[in-house]
Amino acid sequence: MSGQQGHVQRPLDALGKATNSPVLIKLKGNREFRGILKSFDLHMNLVLNDAEELEKGEVTRRLGTVLIRGDNIVYISP
Repeated sequence: MSGQQGHVQRPLDALGKATNSPVLIKLKGNREFRGILKSFDLHMNLVLNDAEELEKGEVTRRLGTVLIRGDNIVYISP
């Protein structure tokens, strides 16, 4: 088990590696957004640049810069 600990990442470490990269965010209520992850905090509140709202994989709205509250997030895919 100790050999695997070097590969274990904390969620915030993974977000840190995804900073300035495109991410896909799924929220409660089945809403999806994608954009460039600019920053985040300990509550996993996110700031996305060039954000777009998606429905069935298609862009429905271009939003620009948005703040997404961490307690609404179901998953983040880098």
